[in-house]
Amino acid sequence: MTTADPAWLKAARAKLGTREAPGPANNPTIMGWAKRLGTKALGIAYNADSVPWCGVFVAACMQEVGLPTAPIAVRASAWAKYGDPLAFHRPAPGAILVFQRPGGGHVGFYVGEDDTAYHVLGGNQSDNVTMARIEKTRCVAARWPTGVPFAGKPVRMAARAGVPLSRNEA
Repeated sequence: MTTADPAWLKAARAKLGTREAPGPANNPTIMGWAKRLGTKALGIAYNADSVPWCGVFVAACMQEVGLPTAPIAVRASAWAKYGDPLAFHRPAPGAILVFQRPGGGHVGFYVGEDDTAYHVLGGNQSDNVTMARIEKTRCVAARWPTGVPFAGKPVRMAARAGVPLSRNEA
């Protein structure tokens, strides 16, 4: 983390390690995010952390720092129209990246990149808040909150030895 990280990325980093509850149980932290966001922001009555929650995570981070969320924020694809577009070759820490995957999408925050992957801090990545390497070619949108001055530049990171590309973030 750097002091230059935007507030929503700092909020996201503070949630690293939050894990979905196994089986039919629910993690009260994740359910608390959904409750604070409410049906109006999420677009559904969110009642189980077994339902994909990457959008819930991004929305909770944005709401925590006083920024609006995407309409129907539970859907990763809804974040593709949020805020202002960014060029894929010019993201900065905190940029909201939206990805395609079989059976749906995924959304998380840019923290850096290597030659083939974006390094993404996101929720519901292997059922918890983690850093993942996601193939650049899967990215369909890069966004920045409207009204927030864009700051930063791409961050080069080494491809971490032994850390494979994520294929399915659910």
